[in-house]
Amino acid sequence: MRNTLPKVATAALTAGALMLTAAPVSAAVQASKNEPFSVFDVSVKAPKKVKAGGKISYTVVAQNKGPHYADYYFLGGEFPKGIDLKKVYYRSSVKGTECELDGRALYCFIPKVVEKGEAIAMIFDVRLTKKARGTQTARLGIVSYDVQTGMEDMSKEELDRLGIPVHGYAKTVKTKIVR
Repeated sequence: MRNTLPKVATAALTAGALMLTAAPVSAAVQASKNEPFSVFDVSVKAPKKVKAGGKISYTVVAQNKGPHYADYYFLGGEFPKGIDLKKVYYRSSVKGTECELDGRALYCFIPKVVEKGEAIAMIFDVRLTKKARGTQTARLGIVSYDVQTGMEDMSKEELDRLGIPVHGYAKTVKTKIVR
């Protein structure tokens, strides 16, 4: 069975980070292999309360804390159960941004290099269904691949097949539904 981008990215965010190594190596080399090329500090903003059938705007900001730039990453996450999947929109200031929705998971590839100290942001607008109740929980953030020089043009499936490390950084936000 072939995994789609959102399924793999959701797994990386949920698990925290996926680490794959090919062969046993010394402890010092192993520790340096497990350290991500880019560590991200993620913040997610959303309203605390909204009416059923209303709109929620999630603002996701991911700042690269280094030690290197990030050039292969996906921004997005898993949206609450009470959203109308036909009314999910995104806003990005970077031309060429591509997003894919799979169930409640939405991930966007942004064709921009994020240098150490820089931040990347997106706004996701979703509409709740009229039947939404309780507290709606979203888990949003960034998934970053440790892509080596020369691998920039490889597909995500090929990077996964080669066992390139992927790291997930996410935050959970809750919005209460009021009547």
